[in-house]
Amino acid sequence: MLIGTILRDKGSGVTTVAPAATVRELLAKLAEHNIGAVVVSGDGAVIEGIVSERDVVRRLHDRGAMVLDLPVSAIMTTEVHTVGPGENVESLRRTMTTERVRHMPVVDGGRLVGIVSIGDVVKSAIEELETEKASLVDYLHR
Repeated sequence: MLIGTILRDKGSGVTTVAPAATVRELLAKLAEHNIGAVVVSGDGAVIEGIVSERDVVRRLHDRGAMVLDLPVSAIMTTEVHTVGPGENVESLRRTMTTERVRHMPVVDGGRLVGIVSIGDVVKSAIEELETEKASLVDYLHR
């Protein structure tokens, strides 16, 4: 299965936040959209970083509540792993595991076109297994 197939099924909408937005504003976006990570982008197309709930919790632990008034750029991860829509989900699974990331932006032609979470990857694996099971059951009952 290709990453583009996952995006076609789930949609290509990506919630972004500007680097100058406060961490407090970031938390409001995470809660509003019920998501765990946001791509940091000033224009919604070029990725400047990514920030997750985990990043916020770690910085709160390190620096205290003053983090809430800092800009997102102060806590975001700037080395963002990305994937293309034509890449294979199996390769993405390996990358997510080895790099210990749960959200990966999808980039096509240097522009943000979607985001895939570990939940999306697990869902695709389950769907593949269910399809394979149905084929085997059908084969056995012929």
